[in-house]
Amino acid sequence: MTNSGGIDGADKKIVVGICGILLGALGVHKFILGYTTEGVIMLVGSLATCGFASPIFGVIGLVEGILYLTKSDDEFVSTYITNKKGWF
Repeated sequence: MTNSGGIDGADKKIVVGICGILLGALGVHKFILGYTTEGVIMLVGSLATCGFASPIFGVIGLVEGILYLTKSDDEFVSTYITNKKGWF
């Protein structure tokens, strides 16, 4: 993906960070980054337990969202776009 005037993938950082914080239990931030397996694990884990595992996945999403937002654009792209680090 090429971003005119910016770093490839850095345009996703704010969207992914906010989705991680607000919708972390559903794994929306994972799907946006293209991490389908991790997103399905979070979504199915939350739904299959009738929401009992949602707080756990919500905390994971919160932590990941904060991590995404606190990294520089270069760090974010290197870690999550280029190297595809799926968890934390």
